[in-house]
Amino acid sequence: MKALLCLFFCAAAVMAADKTVYDFTLNSIDGQPAPLAAYKGKVVLLVNVASRCGFTPQYTALESTYEKYKSAGLVILGIPANNFGAQEPGTNQEIKNFCSSKYHVTFPMMAKVSVKGEHITPLYQFLTDKAANPQTGGEIQWNFTKFLIGPDGHVIKRFEPEVTPDSPEVTSAIEKALTSLKS
Repeated sequence: MKALLCLFFCAAAVMAADKTVYDFTLNSIDGQPAPLAAYKGKVVLLVNVASRCGFTPQYTALESTYEKYKSAGLVILGIPANNFGAQEPGTNQEIKNFCSSKYHVTFPMMAKVSVKGEHITPLYQFLTDKAANPQTGGEIQWNFTKFLIGPDGHVIKRFEPEVTPDSPEVTSAIEKALTSLKS
């Protein structure tokens, strides 16, 4: 029986290790399926965002970072979530209007999801899973947590909300990941 349990859990661990963000599909902010596999070969910065948060002004830095590096292969994905202090209460259309009118966001925005708790979306279940991502896993603590994803779909680094998208820590990690696209 022990051997059977080990076989089951070992197989589950191997399957989790083989997964990447490309195995997941979200919906775009307009409600269309958005398979993350569409970003294979790109460097992706996934960010759980909110419109009424103290970190909301990071949209400016997200947009400027996107503009600076998109031609080199960076994609930023904004993923609205209402898990923290009800700071993203709007509908997808309201979120889209807010982002485009106030922050002139041009990077892709996804439909609102849950990034923790009982209704956590499978992508964030994977991102926060310590077995699948031992270096970067762990529960999301607040809005504007950032995951840098390499061109192979694996998580490279996680940045907590206080770390801005245009900080040297984030931009150097982005630049390092983008150099892998040239080799």
